[in-house]
Amino acid sequence: MSAYLGPEFRFVEEISAAALQAQGGFRPRTRPLLVKGGIARWPASQRWTFERLAQLRRADGGEVVRPFQNGLVEQGRTRRPVVQPVAPYLRELAASVEASHRDLDTIGLLPNRVRMALPPDARFHLDWRYLSSFEPNRVYLAQWPLLKEFPQLRSDVALRQLWPGLRLIWQFSLIGPADTVTGVHYDFPNNWFCQIAGVKEFMLFPPEQTPHMCPSKKYDWGAKLSNVDICHTNVQSAEGRAFAQAAGLYARVEAGDALYIPSQTWHAVVALTPAISMAVFGLTPWEILAGGVHREVLDILHKLQLYRRGNCICHETPLDVMASGEIL
Repeated sequence: MSAYLGPEFRFVEEISAAALQAQGGFRPRTRPLLVKGGIARWPASQRWTFERLAQLRRADGGEVVRPFQNGLVEQGRTRRPVVQPVAPYLRELAASVEASHRDLDTIGLLPNRVRMALPPDARFHLDWRYLSSFEPNRVYLAQWPLLKEFPQLRSDVALRQLWPGLRLIWQFSLIGPADTVTGVHYDFPNNWFCQIAGVKEFMLFPPEQTPHMCPSKKYDWGAKLSNVDICHTNVQSAEGRAFAQAAGLYARVEAGDALYIPSQTWHAVVALTPAISMAVFGLTPWEILAGGVHREVLDILHKLQLYRRGNCICHETPLDVMASGEIL
């Protein structure tokens, strides 16, 4: 059987931080944009190491304990979160960086050596065999409201540079090992994805590619999920065949980079190394009224078990739902 080719990709539009500044700064847009060095001047880019974040303590001096994402939430059965101390996990990641001898030129969906040989306007396919070589269901410190829990760290970032003007902005930190996978989904708000440490690969699909994304009924307040499982793509599944018809964008996001992901842009993420990232969302008052109110109503119904009961990322999925298919 021939290898799965999957969607055809082009490189995401890219600009240096200096060139963007020379153009008068960022302006709202409907397509993704990779800003190389976009957050390189943030103090966080130098200060936020695994070792330093492991030293954080609660106001009373106690250790930080968080629920960790347990496996790939976008596909399959939602597992009960793992509740554990943060510091040992971060120290393990620091040790894995020291012990790792990964050649970033030769690994990944699009190894750097291959990527550098392609012209800027190239059309290409990714190497899906890379994802089949490891177990994606990693324990992951995802959606950690780090700045809310430790306000003293706010001076290390410049969120208002990303989102000037009248906007509601909020952020989540994402910290995890190499080979962490975030499955295909889109977010309701616009997102600046800031890479503080490590390297990640992004696949992005504009909203018009939705017919090929196999939208899921699984509930997530701020996102729409896909039934495409990028770790097990093949020509034999209906999802794999539909996904192969999509036209995507590829980005390699390195430490100090910022990737703009517009609202309703489907994307999936693979970590090539242990990584510290921050997703910074921004909504104007009109965007809140146009989309946020509707989602809040659905969230209330969900919490009352009247909408998507048992088929969500926030409650452990019962095996009987997995067997029967929940369709509320």
